[in-house]
Amino acid sequence: MDLLNKLHQFFLSEFAKKRIEKTILYVALLGFFIHLILIYLSNAGIVNLSLESELLKNPISAIYTPFSFILVYEVYLLIYYLPKSFTTYVTKQYEIITLIIIRKLFKDLSILELSSDWFQIKGDLQFTYDILASIILFYLIFQFQKQGMQKAIQQQENKPKIERFISRKKIIAISLVPIFFIMALITLANWITGVSFSSNDLPSFETINNLFFDKFFTVLILVDVVLLLISFFYTDKFHKIIRNSGFVVSTILIRMSFGVSGLISTILIVVAALFGLAILIIHNKYEKNT
Repeated sequence: MDLLNKLHQFFLSEFAKKRIEKTILYVALLGFFIHLILIYLSNAGIVNLSLESELLKNPISAIYTPFSFILVYEVYLLIYYLPKSFTTYVTKQYEIITLIIIRKLFKDLSILELSSDWFQIKGDLQFTYDILASIILFYLIFQFQKQGMQKAIQQQENKPKIERFISRKKIIAISLVPIFFIMALITLANWITGVSFSSNDLPSFETINNLFFDKFFTVLILVDVVLLLISFFYTDKFHKIIRNSGFVVSTILIRMSFGVSGLISTILIVVAALFGLAILIIHNKYEKNT
């Protein structure tokens, strides 16, 4: 137990969170300026990168880089909140996928074709889908957080069970920190290797956009299933089992969105958040009745 507390203090304490937050912000700013410099040097013909990419043509697309680092921090926050609140942990999943869409919007803004044929141009049409989806998701996250604040009154005799459940979640959270760190390093190394040996182009934008996060949500599905199974040891209440199962389904829908593109991907993401919110609303009504 002492080792568990020490590891939790090192990786997931308030001090660790602030330290990581500050580091990520500095790296995000540095990455933004480096990206801008590369774009201007490339456009001016001073540096020949011998790469064709949507991310190296317009200064607006440089915003993509700091958003990528912000997403890394959101991944850390998801792990940070896992032992504290299950609903906050799920909220972070929705925030991450929303930020991925927002990040994509910055790239799309740099290549918009403003014409009367807006709805005939595939890129402009996808931009429309994404901007509407980001607004809908923002509202759904707000409602999800609002529902998550409705804490049920815990019975005194349940406190030992709750504390044991939190301890199990701490073990999972501590294990996730090095796992995701190693995953991020491997993904970065593979991407750099792919670029280094590419004679013409960078990987497609869809590949870059889904980089790391398709695997990330695959791991989250496994984590959600483990949490669901562990929860059976601490509660046999039907509405709580359905809530936890519903959150697993929601995560699976988000993961499925990485396997498709266009409108179907956007619909899957919105349906995932909508399904999670519906499950939580019904769960809270059960709580009030009991």
